[in-house]
Amino acid sequence: MTLTDRAWSELQRIFPPDRVSRGPSVLDLHSRDESFHEPCRPEAVAWPTTTDEVRRAVAWAGEHAVPVTPWGAGTSIEGNPIPVRGGLVLDFAQMNRILEVRPEDFLVTVEPGVLYTDLNVELNRRRTGLFFPPDPGAAASVGGMVANNASGIRTVRYGPTRRFVKRLEVVLADGRAVEVGTLAPKTSSGLDLVGLWVGSEGTLGVFTRIVLELAPLPPEVLTALVPFADAEPATRAVAQIMGSGLGVAACEFLDRHTVRVVERAARLGLPDRPILFLEFHGTSRPGLEADARLVEEICRVEGAESFEAGVGADERARLWEARHRAYRTIREAHVGEGILIVDAAVPRSRYPELAARARQILDRRGLTGYIFGHAGDGNLHCLILGRMGDEALWASIHEANAEIVETALTLGGTATGEHGVGLGKRRFQRREHGTGLDLMAEVKRLLDPQGILNPGKIFPED
Repeated sequence: MTLTDRAWSELQRIFPPDRVSRGPSVLDLHSRDESFHEPCRPEAVAWPTTTDEVRRAVAWAGEHAVPVTPWGAGTSIEGNPIPVRGGLVLDFAQMNRILEVRPEDFLVTVEPGVLYTDLNVELNRRRTGLFFPPDPGAAASVGGMVANNASGIRTVRYGPTRRFVKRLEVVLADGRAVEVGTLAPKTSSGLDLVGLWVGSEGTLGVFTRIVLELAPLPPEVLTALVPFADAEPATRAVAQIMGSGLGVAACEFLDRHTVRVVERAARLGLPDRPILFLEFHGTSRPGLEADARLVEEICRVEGAESFEAGVGADERARLWEARHRAYRTIREAHVGEGILIVDAAVPRSRYPELAARARQILDRRGLTGYIFGHAGDGNLHCLILGRMGDEALWASIHEANAEIVETALTLGGTATGEHGVGLGKRRFQRREHGTGLDLMAEVKRLLDPQGILNPGKIFPED
């Protein structure tokens, strides 16, 4: 659609001149995320600073039938914030205040533009002894993490973002601002409306205030590096480790291809082997060391070549920085190529089968791909690369993606473990949810009858 002169004039009355723009460079910056999906320009970008501005902007959009796409940090990799129908992008970079910290209640209230890394730095500066555990790696905003139910390396112990969202202020498609949720540690009062909005990717409402539960910082942390001769025993060990009931806070798998590219970039002295990165959280060093010894026994039985535990704080930080940077390191190693990222998850016992099947699919098609992921919670990432513009190659890449996702679904898993549906995973929604997708669509129509909120996401085009 095209903004009329009248609509543009009204929008300029909501936002001051320095916080609304139709400049080409601004539109380009908000036309794409980190994914390979085609960029789509919005027709205007605004930077709200208050709930009232968001409320007025969404009401304006409803009056003029203008699509509205919320924008956090733009780090999504499934096309989640790409404004595929044009319209208005609401960039929350200036709604980035930490409004209230309540250490005695383990709560913090933030605006959606706060970066989770900045939040944890501030909590540490105030010496609260608390932190926000979900850790997706990228410099993601809290609003974006809630919209996509992001998780990361510590999900094994702490859970995904959904686990930490207590209360939301949401602007609905008709411009009303509503509050849902509670500050109490638990409730059995009514429907879980917070859970409805978490993971909705901006299709049901726009977040303006978020109350998060925090977790105590672990008094002791121990990291272990475990190489295996082959990927199969490494992934097989994961289910045994997670079934041990020990204090595992992170359990990451990197295949040999990923280890090689990370080692070339970071020079950590990693062996040329598939590797498990493990982290243990607990209250005492002796207790963690005892846990690590038991996990070492499990890994040795499954064929681990060594078990390097007790990595120092500096080395631990370097290891996790290298793991976090795996995606960007791979991108830097393949400049000029596009990347399709598979983000499937399965029950832990089926993880070895999914990882093995993914490698077989890539090798059979002669594709370049890297396999790694949050093995402790069954989440597999597969980065498949290819020259942009090579239609035959990209047809094969998309077919490989579909094969891997279909394998995950057949194994009782999901098409997206933590990246959201966005544009990339819409095609699998019917296969995964069946008639449940029809119920989701009814909720969407109820809350957004004009379809103006982040249209084109989650739901298949049909």
